[in-house]
Amino acid sequence: YAAIEALRSGQSAIDSMNREYTSRRKLLLEKIESIDKISCRAPKGAFYAFINIKKTGLGSQEFAERLLEQQNVVVAPGVAFGDEGEGYIRISYATSTENIQEGMNRMKRFVDSL
Repeated sequence: YAAIEALRSGQSAIDSMNREYTSRRKLLLEKIESIDKISCRAPKGAFYAFINIKKTGLGSQEFAERLLEQQNVVVAPGVAFGDEGEGYIRISYATSTENIQEGMNRMKRFVDSL
C-alpha cells in the first residue's frame, strides 16, 4: 500500500525536496564565494560539494583536522577519495540552512586565520 501511495502522490514530496536542496546548494555556494582562498564548482548530483582549498596552502587532511579542532566543523579530506582528491574537501549540505550558515561562518573564520 505504501508503494501505491508513493506512486500516486510522491511527486509533490520529490519536488519539495528538490527545491529545498537547490536552496541549500545555492546558500552553500554563496558562502563559499565569500571566502578568500577557497572555491567550488556547482555540484550536479547528490548533496555534497567538493571545495578547492589549494590556495590555503594546507593539504586536505590537515585542513580537515584543523577545521575540526579549531571550529568544530567536520568535512571529509579529499585525499580520502583518492590521490586526485588532494587539495579538496567534501562537505554535505544535507542539513538545515541554519547549520550551513553557521558551519560556513566558522569555516570563514578558520580560513581567514591562516
